[in-house]
Amino acid sequence: MSKVMFDYTKSVLERVSFDPALFCKELEKAIRTLLPFELDQLREWLFSFTIEKPELKQCLIIVNP
Repeated sequence: MSKVMFDYTKSVLERVSFDPALFCKELEKAIRTLLPFELDQLREWLFSFTIEKPELKQCLIIVNP
């Protein structure tokens, strides 16, 4: 089931990526619900996803350890 939650989180983040504030809010929700190893996967995905969307880079502060 954890793979399902991780995939759902990514799809939500992709859909709200047009608005940095909403993206950060959804990212905070994801951090509360995902397991630690999923957070590592999410962090890797975020770094590659935000390469094309520099306006979202400010949200990476939320997931940096």
